[in-house]
Amino acid sequence: MEKIEKVLASGNSHATVNRDPNAQRGEFGVYDLKLTAPGVESLEFIATEPHPRAEQLFAGAWSACYTTVFGIAAQLKKVTLPSDYSVDIQINIGQTGAAWFLGAEFTVRVPGLETEVVEAIAHLAHQICPYSKSVRGNIEVSTNIVTV
Repeated sequence: MEKIEKVLASGNSHATVNRDPNAQRGEFGVYDLKLTAPGVESLEFIATEPHPRAEQLFAGAWSACYTTVFGIAAQLKKVTLPSDYSVDIQINIGQTGAAWFLGAEFTVRVPGLETEVVEAIAHLAHQICPYSKSVRGNIEVSTNIVTV
């Protein structure tokens, strides 16, 4: 698998399960996008740009799926997640020589849990998530864990 040498464009997403109807909403030039998955709470993207690029759309769809599956993976491991856990994904499109590639950088934020526990949940979530499965071995994916 090739690594990107030169990033040409990126798309970012931030997904969290919004349990607070008073959460700050998007401002001028952005909108809130609510996504759902069968049998789980809605996921909201707050302050998404109105004309997203393909990288942002891919990041948004992947983060909605992965965030949902992350919760399922935690349940399978019998771990209770804090209500403010979140997943940020940055999708990069770039080049190595003349070839074009995609790459993904995950930042999983789970305050208050041990890093090793979150790493195990994140790994299991990548094994379950249909988006993670579809790109496995095709693009470079890195996962950063934040527990503070």
